[in-house]
Amino acid sequence: MKKLFLLFVVAWPLWMACATTPAAQQPPKKDIAMQLYSLREDFGKDFDAAIKATGDAGYTAIEAANYGDGKFYGKTPAEFKAAVEAAGLTVLSSHTTKTLSEKELRTKDFSESLAWWDEAIDAHAAAGMKYIVAPWMAVPKTLADLQTYCDYYNVIGQKCKEKGLLFGYHNHAHEFTKIEEVRMYDYMLEHTNPEWVFFQMDVYWTVMAQQSPVEYFQKYPGRFTLLHIKDHKELGQSGMVGFDAIFRNTDVAGTKFLIVEVEEYNYTPAESVKISLDYLLNCPLVKASYALQVES
Repeated sequence: MKKLFLLFVVAWPLWMACATTPAAQQPPKKDIAMQLYSLREDFGKDFDAAIKATGDAGYTAIEAANYGDGKFYGKTPAEFKAAVEAAGLTVLSSHTTKTLSEKELRTKDFSESLAWWDEAIDAHAAAGMKYIVAPWMAVPKTLADLQTYCDYYNVIGQKCKEKGLLFGYHNHAHEFTKIEEVRMYDYMLEHTNPEWVFFQMDVYWTVMAQQSPVEYFQKYPGRFTLLHIKDHKELGQSGMVGFDAIFRNTDVAGTKFLIVEVEEYNYTPAESVKISLDYLLNCPLVKASYALQVES
């Protein structure tokens, strides 16, 4: 807990740097995406109304979190893309994955899972996605199993790139635990090919694991194509995450887009995602755009 306390102490004045931007000024337009899980109940009730509200709030792009059986939120890829664009938004990315079976881990034959990925990649391409992100995996029992996952992710990344998409991995806190004395997250960064696998750092969970996002940016420059910008609840209100240090180091991180995710709320979910967006719009350290085009 000592390191977490130090992170809190360091983060507090940094939080104030963004928080003290004059709120009375009209905030500039910025390209900021929202992870749709932030409004999961609203999207579960009425997708069209929720996506319209996302655009009306001022977000410019979305990250999906409800892919299954070739559809997004029950819509075909074409229907999903049309609904998102009708709300004035860009289809950016999607969280989805398929866990390897025990047999696949043992044999290193991914054929069954890769067949699933072939369909999923085609659906994501048809929906206009630029990125597919694996949102989670359990901690493997051995480094050998972790290496198998790295090999698996490399193959998925190759398949995505062939279809014009990029593949990445999103962390929580457990990826910073050690397997056979080696930190899982570092191993993944070092044993996946940067040409095929990027990382979507969730800055909040990284801090909760008592790690420094900026230190990771500097240790593995260019690997963090997307960032999940998240706080305990609404952005900037906990003082636990040193956002301005993060925003000052996005170039070395290789960041192309910021994505807001709000999982817990002090207000209604709709109010919380708007407050979080306003925090970024009013923060002078946040760029108007990080990259409009996906690198080939």
